[in-house]
Amino acid sequence: MYLSSARVKAGESVLVHGASGGVGLAACQIARAYGLEVLGTAGTEEGQNVVLQNGAHKVFNHREHNYIDKIKKSVGEKGIDVIIEMLANVNLNNDLKLLSQGGRVIVVGSRGPIEINPRDTMTMESSIIGVSLYSSTKGEFRQYAAALQAGMEIGWLKPVIGSQYPLEKVAQAHENIIHSSGATGKMILLLE
Repeated sequence: MYLSSARVKAGESVLVHGASGGVGLAACQIARAYGLEVLGTAGTEEGQNVVLQNGAHKVFNHREHNYIDKIKKSVGEKGIDVIIEMLANVNLNNDLKLLSQGGRVIVVGSRGPIEINPRDTMTMESSIIGVSLYSSTKGEFRQYAAALQAGMEIGWLKPVIGSQYPLEKVAQAHENIIHSSGATGKMILLLE
């Protein structure tokens, strides 16, 4: 879904912010299957290792003060073609400065407002595209589900399970995800 919204082409580069969570890991795996150069960010050593094991060519620690400079150095003057953004209220301003000519930021998540300089989109003729699975039509939803199912059957999509909670601990699971210092894999609720 996120990559189709970005109109990606094989050979392009993609940066997945928050790549160690369930959505980020799936985005890395799918992007690699599409033939993209995959970069990711994660805030822990464990998260960085999981991101590399799940399709990323390179990973950066988003808790390091100079990680944006490291990404810029890694991609050079061309910039990044697509950024999958999980926390736009924190990263969008920097994302716009990382993009290539015609680059796209796909906003998957945000926890509040952010102020940006529109000139950052003008100089590179870049786009900011918001996506929501809940806005998909039934036909689009079926298409995404079929692609994900095929990816799991063929083996290029392998869900990574993170924290597991029994259903009666759903409140604790919610608290943990909101106040988490970083995710590794997809959090799941167990129905027993």
